[in-house]
Amino acid sequence: MCGNIYEENTYFPVKKYNSFALFCFTLQPFLHLIILTFMTDRKTRLAVILITSLFFLWGFALNLNPILIPHLKKACQLSDFQSALIDSASYIAYFLIALPAGLFMKKYGYKAGIAFGLLLFAAGSFLFYPAAEMRHFGFFLFALFVIASGLTMLETAANPYITVLGDADSATQRLNFAQSFNGLAAFLAPLMGGKFILSGKTLTEAQQQAMSPGELDAYLNTEASSVQIPFILIGLVVLFVAVMIWRTSLPEIKEEEEVEQKASGSIWGEKNLILGTIAQFFYVGAQVCISSFFIRFADHVAGVEEKTAAYLLSGALLAFMIGRFIGTYLMRFVAPPRLLAIYSIANIVLLIVAVLTNGMFSVYALVGVEFFMSIMFPTIFALSIRGLGEKTKIGSSLVIMSIVGGAFFPVIMGQVSDISSIQTAYIVPAVCFLVVLYFAVRNSSVKNVTLGTSH
Repeated sequence: MCGNIYEENTYFPVKKYNSFALFCFTLQPFLHLIILTFMTDRKTRLAVILITSLFFLWGFALNLNPILIPHLKKACQLSDFQSALIDSASYIAYFLIALPAGLFMKKYGYKAGIAFGLLLFAAGSFLFYPAAEMRHFGFFLFALFVIASGLTMLETAANPYITVLGDADSATQRLNFAQSFNGLAAFLAPLMGGKFILSGKTLTEAQQQAMSPGELDAYLNTEASSVQIPFILIGLVVLFVAVMIWRTSLPEIKEEEEVEQKASGSIWGEKNLILGTIAQFFYVGAQVCISSFFIRFADHVAGVEEKTAAYLLSGALLAFMIGRFIGTYLMRFVAPPRLLAIYSIANIVLLIVAVLTNGMFSVYALVGVEFFMSIMFPTIFALSIRGLGEKTKIGSSLVIMSIVGGAFFPVIMGQVSDISSIQTAYIVPAVCFLVVLYFAVRNSSVKNVTLGTSH
């Protein structure tokens, strides 16, 4: 209806976004929000809009990492191993801050938690300015950790909060609409990051050695400085939302008093939960690896310059979002574990193709991997906590903590890349999908699960 989202790019044999189709696509979540606000009580409409904006903000920030990895690798003259620490700084924060964030909100309330999370997010964004001035990679990592600490607080609060802002019958619908903005952010982040952060100029080692120290320093400073204005603007937007949240009357979530129940046996005795936690650890690691090194991979196998590669990554993340809708529909006819197994096999095959072939075919294989990853996180989550009864809450926390896999596997992949090549390093996520496949096969008897959590 909106036309082809791509138009031919005459200077390179890939496709570039058609502005009208792109406008139509980005408009869809906003139309959802308009519909949602009219379905919501007038007193809570502003609150719904503000809480929904949080889904967009944390999705946008996390999906800038695949832009920052090649960019800071260039500006700070890093190895692939060192550049992978960008993901580690973000995902370690999720692991370390999740429990303190919950305790903070239990004591001071969700509104205070959201406001504090936004302040951390803004502070981390502003820290990018001095980090770029100094061109100090450790400073960048600290700024990213501060941002991710704020995102952890936002994510901890936003999911339950959006469900209580209105009628209980439409809670799931509100959550799904809000999550569509997270998908929109994942699509737009590499698109805008590629346009405003990446310069499109990557010098070879020979070119750098041919420059005088002053010329090289000027080049690196120019590269580093390109993050300053975008992150200042992000910080200002986040501060504005924080002020609006603080000035808006928000209902306080009253958590139900937990009835003390004696759990039958230790949580560590739940073998399927432990296996699911391990599978989720490997899956998140694979997901982060695929996106984080996409731009480097496209340059290595097909000579795609970084700006064009960023547009391709944006398209790949669009495929991820479309895959989520298609996969959810297919689960009406195919049992979730079977679909998870099929998708895992598809990803292993596509990654082998990406490792063994060259040119744009390899790049498109990675786009396919993004599509087939789409249903994995919520499916693994739902299968892991199935049948836990009174242990469900602690089981859920255990599976969510496995997100730390995103801090672990990119570093391994970066090390493999430094030893061999970025193309060979894509064998790392292929191994991760073998673990997901094993988990799917072990749950093959399950016919139906309810998907509710995404990341």
